[in-house]
Amino acid sequence: MRLNSTLSYFILEGYLHVGTLRYLYFMLTAVTYISIVLSNVLLVVVICVNRSLHEPMYLFLCSLFVNELYGSTGLFPFLLLHILSDSHTVSVPFCFLQVFCFFTYANVEFYNLSIMSYDRYLAICCPLQYNTRMSSNKAFIVIIFIWFYSVVKCLITLSLSIRLTLCGNRLNSLYCHNYLVVKLACSDTTVNNIYGLFGVVLTVLVPLLLILFSYMKILKVCFSGSKHMRQKAVSTCSPQLVSLLNFSFGCSFEILQSRFDMSSVPTVLRIVLSLYFLVIQPLLNPLMFGMQMSKLRNAWKRVLCDRKPTDAKNHESQ
Repeated sequence: MRLNSTLSYFILEGYLHVGTLRYLYFMLTAVTYISIVLSNVLLVVVICVNRSLHEPMYLFLCSLFVNELYGSTGLFPFLLLHILSDSHTVSVPFCFLQVFCFFTYANVEFYNLSIMSYDRYLAICCPLQYNTRMSSNKAFIVIIFIWFYSVVKCLITLSLSIRLTLCGNRLNSLYCHNYLVVKLACSDTTVNNIYGLFGVVLTVLVPLLLILFSYMKILKVCFSGSKHMRQKAVSTCSPQLVSLLNFSFGCSFEILQSRFDMSSVPTVLRIVLSLYFLVIQPLLNPLMFGMQMSKLRNAWKRVLCDRKPTDAKNHESQ
């Protein structure tokens, strides 16, 4: 039976019936989302208002923090609504909008981390040529290209999924996932599968090759350089490596869960891991980069500390 002509909603079957505990989960989810928004917005504002941070590395970080806000906003308001709801349905247009949001988020994240690794390679291995090979203007152009390319690439994925004839409307997930929608199709999905594999190569393997090249060169310089050089490399590169490994782990499980039978895995663990890359990454990045990178850490401390005397002075004048 073909349903795409009459299909108006999908049913999300990943939610558990938790009774009155839903209010506790709602509060925990809301606090998590507020923490993500505040931490990422703070660092975006700090980078934007401090001219000393208008350097390629911090511009790439700003793009990364904006992407964390974008990805988490695609999930959390939707998740909060469904935690309190007894009916876990989502309209077809909104479902595809969410698919687009998560796809662009994942693409921008990988590309952003890869170009950040290349930026560190230039700064550590080619310091004399850094200002000419990676200027602020070039960094800004690269950021625009990353976002534009990710949007176009994901629009193609979305258009291939929208054209399918669907024979069901049940998704075993907490949110809309493109491959789960494709699995409901009773029309030919060959083009979707081929483009999906092609997309994985462009989104994961190509950035990974750039990252491996960059860090191999950095390690080579570190082992042959001074102690100060090694400390500088560790302080600037370790947050990027941790962020990359963390995001790769979260995405890997989500890909495996959507393509293979995970019924043997406990339901609660499946839920936690399916949310991992959309929850932990937006929390982890501002914490790591904001605390580990001294120039950025000193900048946001100045912003927070400078407000206190001003607020006190304004209060006394009143």
